[in-house]
Amino acid sequence: MALAEHLVSEVADRQFTVSTVETKDIGEDEVFIRVDFVQVVPAFTDLMRADAQIPLPPYQLGDTVGGAVVGTVLESRSADFVEGDLVFAFTGWSEYQVAKPEELTKLDRNVVPSPAYYLNQGVTAYYGMADVAKAGPGDVVYVSGAAGGVGSLAGQIAKIRGAANVIGSAGTDEKVRYLVEELHFDGAFNYKTGDLVENINALAPDGIDVFFDNVGGDQFEAAIRAAKPNARFALCGALSSQVSKDADAWPRLNLMTAITKNLSIFPFATLHTPEQIQNWATHFGMWLSEGKLVFPHTSLKGPITDAPTALKDLICGKYRGNVALEVEHSSSTTTEALT
Repeated sequence: MALAEHLVSEVADRQFTVSTVETKDIGEDEVFIRVDFVQVVPAFTDLMRADAQIPLPPYQLGDTVGGAVVGTVLESRSADFVEGDLVFAFTGWSEYQVAKPEELTKLDRNVVPSPAYYLNQGVTAYYGMADVAKAGPGDVVYVSGAAGGVGSLAGQIAKIRGAANVIGSAGTDEKVRYLVEELHFDGAFNYKTGDLVENINALAPDGIDVFFDNVGGDQFEAAIRAAKPNARFALCGALSSQVSKDADAWPRLNLMTAITKNLSIFPFATLHTPEQIQNWATHFGMWLSEGKLVFPHTSLKGPITDAPTALKDLICGKYRGNVALEVEHSSSTTTEALT
């Protein structure tokens, strides 16, 4: 699937176009893969904007939309890959792809219950919580957007690292129960119900040491008021700016409160360096095997043309955890891509 029109406000079908290309013989040192799973993340909406502000190249008109995929090698003219290999790549939303060996990472099918597990946002969650916020023993941690792909992992990472109290916010009562009952957050609240500061204070009466923010907006403002002196803020995302009609109105930083509390505010972007990827991969596998971590995810299944709908539904809060679409392929081996 390719980008037909830059995003201005909300995601719409007109921003995508589908092209079907007849597959050709692969060249020397090339690999032909069938895309089995594609990742769906909110960051795609930022890259669809002409004025994208995140530190990644934005999509140009005609570019394939999407990012990380997991697939199976169907044919290889590379010594590094053989037919049947499971691979990870950043080829975007398509059914099939021809790739160079350096664009692929070989995966082990036996490490995780499903190949979809490899499409997670743990690199961002781990880097933000462990390296930026430095959450650790005794900390009181608040995660906004806690039922999303990043937040659902970030809260668990804080808990594993010894945080004394991890709380989160989500947009439905069902997600609130999910955070507490299945992901083992110490507490959670529906940010659409009641006063935000009162909700935080009820679960963290002495204040918060760490705020991991995926939302921005009024949740950021409330966290400033609920923070302890010397609290650390790791600003990961600003979902409120993506979905609100009043995005330009906030967040408003209460400078005097930030100064008198000596707050440390760290906006960060995860560049997925080899070191960042390796740090997360090591902990992810270890914590899964030890039963310390629940992998929160939503698995969808359908044709590649379902990917834009999945993105729209994700932005609207329909899903929880990391979202991946298992691709149902057409009968032919033509390459269908959302462009």
